[in-house]
Amino acid sequence: MKSGNLRSMSVDELWKLHETVETELSRKMLAERAMLEKRLRQLGGDIGDGGSKRARRPYPKVLPKYRNPKNRRETWAGRGRQPRWLTAHLRNGKQLEDFRIPA
Repeated sequence: MKSGNLRSMSVDELWKLHETVETELSRKMLAERAMLEKRLRQLGGDIGDGGSKRARRPYPKVLPKYRNPKNRRETWAGRGRQPRWLTAHLRNGKQLEDFRIPA
């Protein structure tokens, strides 16, 4: 369709064309998805909730190694980013070993 044709159409005609295109695209996308899912099932794949997501492996629970002396409930296992309470203490001259929980 030429762009000159679109410019001569009224807003109502353009909107009707938009709805027709949207409906047809939706129908074709659903048909394509159904065909792809059928082919995946034939290959023995699982469709699931996206198909590409794998389950995370189970990690063992890690016990905390460090504890905040000012608030005994705040602990850190030594993994990931250091908590704010620990970085503040380290900035003030303390050593990491000062916060270790005895085994």
